[in-house]
Amino acid sequence: MPESPTPTQFKSSEPGKGRNGASPSADRGNRPASFAPAALPDPSEALALARAQAGDHHAFAQLYSLHKRRVYSLCLRMVGNIAEAEDLTQEAFLQLHRKIGTFRGDSAFSTWLHRLAINVVLMHLRKKGLTLISLDEAMEPAPDEGPGRSFGAPDLTLAGAIDRLALERAVADLPAGYRLIFILHDVEGFEHNEIAVMLECSIGNSKSQLHKARLKLREALRSNARLEARP
Repeated sequence: MPESPTPTQFKSSEPGKGRNGASPSADRGNRPASFAPAALPDPSEALALARAQAGDHHAFAQLYSLHKRRVYSLCLRMVGNIAEAEDLTQEAFLQLHRKIGTFRGDSAFSTWLHRLAINVVLMHLRKKGLTLISLDEAMEPAPDEGPGRSFGAPDLTLAGAIDRLALERAVADLPAGYRLIFILHDVEGFEHNEIAVMLECSIGNSKSQLHKARLKLREALRSNARLEARP
């Protein structure tokens, strides 16, 4: 088993694309590049995988090095806590070490590992007693806002950086149930029927919580924009 990662190893981690290759956003029809795409797979991964399945610990360490940042990034987005994300990353790779022999190549290895990590996080959240918001909970639409005030031409590069940071903060501040649905659907690219199976909830519940999560994100981003626009 490779040496445990330290917090500094993950400090500059970059989240990956969703399962369907799309970037995340509060609105799937208009996706800003808020989470950076993952790097292309290392060409030596297939060889390392075969050797790791045969019991080569050095090859397993190579797989760990290739995928640790993305797994950590996923865990951090889902739980919103650095210490928990580090622990869950370790647990995901422990599970990988135990189950790597069961990988048969029906999907990309990265996809298979990604799903394994999601299952580890979901098990953790269930143990913590995460309760999904009821479908019957009243939906409070975000208040309509008037036109924003503009002071000269914006610096698009700077504005983009602020927007990305604001969106990441807003996602992290979502209630756990909303954040989980948003990440699984809009970031990871899972369909509502898949999410319903993973979370043991109804498809309607998944759709309802995603809608509420998007409303909360829009409201948070509007509030941030109002604060930035103040003279």
